[in-house]
Amino acid sequence: MIRHFAAALLLLWAWPAAAQPAPDPKLQAAQQVFDGLPEDERRAIQSDLIWTGHYNGTVTGGFGPLTFRAINTFAGKTGAAADGLLTPAQRKALKDGAARARSEAGFEIVTDSRSGIRIGVPLKVLPKAGTAPLGGGRWQSADGKVTLDTRVGQPGETLASLFERATAANPNSPDRKVTYKLLRPDFYVVSGETRTGKFYARMAEGPAGLRGFSVGYDKAMAERIDRLVIAVAAAFEPFPAPGSPAPVAGPERSVDSPVQSPVRSVTAVRLAAGRAVTSRAALDACPGPRIAGSPVQVTAGAGALVTLDIAGGGMPAPVRTDAPAEGEDLVVLSHAAEGLVAMPARAGSIGGAPAIMAPLQPGAAGSPVFDRSGRLALIVTADPARTFMVAGILPERAHAAARVEGGAAPAGPPLSTGAIVAARQGALVRIECGR
Repeated sequence: MIRHFAAALLLLWAWPAAAQPAPDPKLQAAQQVFDGLPEDERRAIQSDLIWTGHYNGTVTGGFGPLTFRAINTFAGKTGAAADGLLTPAQRKALKDGAARARSEAGFEIVTDSRSGIRIGVPLKVLPKAGTAPLGGGRWQSADGKVTLDTRVGQPGETLASLFERATAANPNSPDRKVTYKLLRPDFYVVSGETRTGKFYARMAEGPAGLRGFSVGYDKAMAERIDRLVIAVAAAFEPFPAPGSPAPVAGPERSVDSPVQSPVRSVTAVRLAAGRAVTSRAALDACPGPRIAGSPVQVTAGAGALVTLDIAGGGMPAPVRTDAPAEGEDLVVLSHAAEGLVAMPARAGSIGGAPAIMAPLQPGAAGSPVFDRSGRLALIVTADPARTFMVAGILPERAHAAARVEGGAAPAGPPLSTGAIVAARQGALVRIECGR
């Protein structure tokens, strides 16, 4: 088990991707009852559980292990059975407790006229309102120990450049440590801590440009503020439609349980002219695999990897000879429904075998893993067959990987994620799966 602090408010555990728990009959029975409730009530229960400090997921109305455990923890204080169900009296107690917590915080959905963002703000906790340095609104506690800023993108800024800046080492703040980072095509999340504080930042890209928010607060206040950050993140809407009702959930509509996800494409990587490699698990999860309309031709296979015969040109990926060091920074490149995705990762191990720590999605098996000089270091072998999201983000988990033999590329200077994408995207091969 490997700990990491995600979304600046959670201490999450990273489970091996292959470990899938057996169905829990109590959870399944509770889900049937929960799903029979009106959607507004399902979402209200999850929102109330956030405010009572029992739920740390996204408010969607979906039911899974996080909601099940949250209900049991809340109801368990009265000695009730751990069946994931709320009696009418317990539901009233939950509703009343959440209402008190919201009232004490003065939590309201606010449309920030400076940035156009709609977001939840605990106005009693953050009574000082003003303008943030980067074109948005600012709310602070009376003592200045908690700050919520909204912001908009500045001329010349891109999502990738802001992500690089947010995750880079800062010589002026040597104790600043990024503990979670996730870059997707339309948003990123970065969280971490300093010697005395915590921070959480999210930036989204849309037709109106770049919009986001950040929260910084004193570690001594974490027990109280962690809960508020969940509520703020759940209410964040970067590009609200004119006249639309304020949402309870955040812009990424995700569930709190592992949900089976169909694999539409997987990735291979070119090693030489006419030859590419991917993982056996990737092809097993991909019915009717085709490259550019032609059936995939497997020419060889040993262990977790298989070699493919492919047509067309493309720049092969240089391969490194040695295994990545434990904790070494890596980058995963893969084809997804929304296009090419670059994902930060760290080298790790599962039972002594190579692995990476990364927030991967279904279809990531076969994806090449590059070191910071752009050399092919590993290939993801085990497919994360289920999506598991917490607080609207994918937590970092362990995923099995394998080395490619025969490499001899020397190390070069460190490259940014964007530079690695630019240099290696031509080596990637998209394998389309049948429906």
